[in-house]
Amino acid sequence: MASEPIWTEGVQQFFTEHWSKALQTFGQLGTVAPAADAAQVQFDVEKLQALQQSYIAQASQLWSGGLSQAPQVPKDRRFASENWAQNPLAAFTAAAYSLNSHALMGMAEAVQADEKTRQRIRFAVEQWVAAMAPSNFLALNPDAQKKALETKGESLSKGLQNMLQDMGKGYVSMTDESVFEVGKNVATTEGAVVYENDIFQLLEYKPLTEKVHERPFLLVPPCINKFYILDLQPDNSLIRYAVSQGHRTFVISWRNPDASCAHLTWDDYIERAVIEAIGVVQEIAGAAQINALGFCVGGTMLATALAVLAARGQKPVASATLLTTLLDFSDTGILDVFIDEAFVKNREAQMGQGGLLKGQELAATFSFLRPNDLVWNYVVGNYLKGETPPAFDLLYWNSDATNLPGPWYAWYLRNTYLENNLIQPGKLTVCGEKIDFGHLDLPVYIYGSREDHIVPINASYAATKVLPGDKRFVMGASGHIAGVINPPAKNKRSHWIRSDNALPQTLEDWIAGADEFAGSWWTDWAQWLKGHAGKQIAAPKRYGKGTKFKEIEAAPGRYVLQKA
Repeated sequence: MASEPIWTEGVQQFFTEHWSKALQTFGQLGTVAPAADAAQVQFDVEKLQALQQSYIAQASQLWSGGLSQAPQVPKDRRFASENWAQNPLAAFTAAAYSLNSHALMGMAEAVQADEKTRQRIRFAVEQWVAAMAPSNFLALNPDAQKKALETKGESLSKGLQNMLQDMGKGYVSMTDESVFEVGKNVATTEGAVVYENDIFQLLEYKPLTEKVHERPFLLVPPCINKFYILDLQPDNSLIRYAVSQGHRTFVISWRNPDASCAHLTWDDYIERAVIEAIGVVQEIAGAAQINALGFCVGGTMLATALAVLAARGQKPVASATLLTTLLDFSDTGILDVFIDEAFVKNREAQMGQGGLLKGQELAATFSFLRPNDLVWNYVVGNYLKGETPPAFDLLYWNSDATNLPGPWYAWYLRNTYLENNLIQPGKLTVCGEKIDFGHLDLPVYIYGSREDHIVPINASYAATKVLPGDKRFVMGASGHIAGVINPPAKNKRSHWIRSDNALPQTLEDWIAGADEFAGSWWTDWAQWLKGHAGKQIAAPKRYGKGTKFKEIEAAPGRYVLQKA
């Protein structure tokens, strides 16, 4: 066919000239674009020719019907209302969009290149396709048009107000933030701040049982977020659940860094936060050892702190729990699209010696990993329809962004995502000690979420090959947050466990021998943790210990209230 070379050449020219520009455009939306190689993009010609034939056939069928009758609307929740199906122009627009977007994604899949380049091209095309949906435009969205007519323009006025408010905040609202207040209806588990420095506050929680286990329990949340993801509501609080299981429970509440913290490094967070918190909990409880949990990057920091302590001949932690944690950064999923030497060098030049990564920039990056769900869905609802998004505690927390010290961030990018140095024995020196995860022979409970797009399930499982001690691996359904915050009382989702506790070389082999159980993984974890918590003793009557660690203020403390 004479048209085939023209199609192939046109596609190649489009992608060669425009895919890097698409990434740069994405960068202007709230994050720094990854470096893009402008070299000629090559394609699988057979795939393109098959795509061309399919496209021409479907386009001809669509155009032959014209607007005399509405074509079938694609099965897509953006076009789910009857307004799309009943309006021939809207139905045609949705069908044409679906056809063109599938063609563009097919072109991206036909790229012949290394996997990283292919991933970047797919990501750029996905962003463009998501942004260009007809539902995102008032002139093409029959739902928004109908609401404007029904409200006599009030929805448009309210939408403009919503947009101006969000512009002032610097992000698209995902929930009705006026409904929530930290310490009032989120982060409400009773407790007190018993220690603080310029990096964190240490919270101790009031026991809910007459007796507690002799080994206290410390939670290390990610410093890129507020700690109260672990304490949203009483019925979904992992912190409250731990307290109810008879554990004397402490949590690190990170300070939201300002200019005075712009010099803080990874070493500062390990030595003067995680290690210091472990020591304070030991001293308050009078315990030779404690149990500890790390979530996401909190788990990476906990493991690093334990490696530092092991190098010093200290083993203050009896067991560790790692939730959706990266230790081996070989597979970082979609986030890898941003990371290369040029990107990291740029960040090091910007803030490696001092500065702040603004919380909203980081939040925007994570939102655009799921653009339809976390960006355009709210653009349509908030601005085109003038709606107030529903109240949702998890999305309120997600919007409560946290800054990061530049030196910490630059070190983290290079030594984890770019070079994967943490798993190389002795490669890194942290707090004056050589890091070797091979010395961490303590029992570890490792949890990964099956649909996690931030810490892929394969990456969670990889920790079983990094750590040498007794390990238990559990896989839960859902994603990075919803999979973790899954309380037993709601009896939602599933989790998978191997009865033989075997840890074969690959996740696929582990899954092949695993059994599925309905409901939360928390009960399995609680039973495991109980086995490492020691005997029961009388619950303390007061917070802290003596005059050295007395109650400073009520939980959740003031650090968590600081805004980015």
